[in-house]
Amino acid sequence: MAEEKDFYRNLIDNLYDGIYFVDRERMITYWNKGAERITGYSATQAIGHACRDNLLNHVTANGVPLCLEHCPLARVMEDGKPREAHVFLHHADGHRVPVLVRGSVLRDEDGTIVGAVETFSNNTTLMNVQHDAAELRRTTLRDALTGIGNRLHLDGRLRAVIAECSQNDASAGLLFMDIDNFKRCNDTFGHEAGDRALRMVGSTLRCTLRATDTVGRWGGEEFIAIVGNVRDEPTLLKIAEHLRIMVECSHLDVGAESLAITISIGATLLRAGDTAESFVGRADQLMYQSKEAGRNRVTVG
Repeated sequence: MAEEKDFYRNLIDNLYDGIYFVDRERMITYWNKGAERITGYSATQAIGHACRDNLLNHVTANGVPLCLEHCPLARVMEDGKPREAHVFLHHADGHRVPVLVRGSVLRDEDGTIVGAVETFSNNTTLMNVQHDAAELRRTTLRDALTGIGNRLHLDGRLRAVIAECSQNDASAGLLFMDIDNFKRCNDTFGHEAGDRALRMVGSTLRCTLRATDTVGRWGGEEFIAIVGNVRDEPTLLKIAEHLRIMVECSHLDVGAESLAITISIGATLLRAGDTAESFVGRADQLMYQSKEAGRNRVTVG
């Protein structure tokens, strides 16, 4: 029997996850090597202390402490139901460690609850992977210069909006915008000023549109905005004019000179049977009509 107990103790001690046992008073009776490694606290420091003494001081992502009033192990021993939670424990060196904790009851031969066991695993790698994946999505879909959506992002949103409108009888409008005389701007003031102009226009469009709308850089000096819940041309024209005016009212200080920027806009409503290509193509042609009519204006069709 002693050899069997030693076998299981050695097995638990060498598990990668942290494991500790508590009695009904939540006094720590066992602390494995995984717990030592993840927390920085040795078994000598942990055993004989109550988990409610805030040794690990579990908190939620919002900073709510769990060890005093919301202890998962206390609740496990009250109703016998296992629980798990993503929390941040306090490391012996002072920093916080993200862990997934799981609590289950310990019973004697009669089935009486005599304590509980908590296992916990370090979630740092998982959280880093999730963060890296989210960052990759952001950088993949974001224009590096202006910080707004790029063409890939716009293409995905276009197809999603078209599908949603066809299924739910919703409506949407598209604005195709091009900076006027952009080549002249680059030739006269330099490419650095040109980049500043692109960032200024991108920021102005993003700040002027609703949070539910989508704006991005289509390429070069071209921008696209997808606006939802627009069913008539007068409303679409009003939105487009607002964007045009906001850009026209902006300017860049380049040395001693003030560089004014304007945009030409083509605006169109989504039609039955439209694809992403036909939707954008029609708005693009309308934008060229604005150019031919003198620039710094909106053409709706």
